[in-house]
Amino acid sequence: MAGGLAKSNRRVALIALGGTLAMLGLTYASVPLYSLFCKATGYNGTPRRAAAAPAKSTDQTVTVRFDANTAASLGWSFRPVQASLTVKLGAQNLAHYRATNLTGRTLTGSAVFNVTPAAAATYFNKIQCFCFTEQTLKPGESADLPVVFFVDPAIAEDADSKSIGEITLSYTFYPVDKPKAVSSVETAGGRIAN
Repeated sequence: MAGGLAKSNRRVALIALGGTLAMLGLTYASVPLYSLFCKATGYNGTPRRAAAAPAKSTDQTVTVRFDANTAASLGWSFRPVQASLTVKLGAQNLAHYRATNLTGRTLTGSAVFNVTPAAAATYFNKIQCFCFTEQTLKPGESADLPVVFFVDPAIAEDADSKSIGEITLSYTFYPVDKPKAVSSVETAGGRIAN
């Protein structure tokens, strides 16, 4: 009887361990999976990625407004070079943002983006952008950050979005913490300075 109880306890422990590992795996994968879902569907104001603009554009236009924000802890100035562009649906467009490190130390940042109104996100396609790419600026250094995009002409055929006359593309830069260089060697008995 004791052997059966031990076997049962071992099975319960293995099931609990398996469940814990599965939950940990799902937690780890949830952010990338959600990001992929948003990029593929335009859900939650996430623009879609595209390889190129359509072969033809229309004469119908929409105004794209550019917005820039920076986390206070980053110490950068970040702004759009142009406040807005009036673009033809389906035409490839280029916009620029400018980032400047205002501090006395080298800093790294990464930008996230959003499109409003949310109904327009499905039709806003980025071909090239600086989002999710770490940008490192030395003290006083500036960088020109281009965005290549188009607005899908199908926006004019969608009952929920055909009346949209203005779309806002918004970026927010956040600091990226870089690991500090190790100046000592860890040993089993403690640290030995280099």
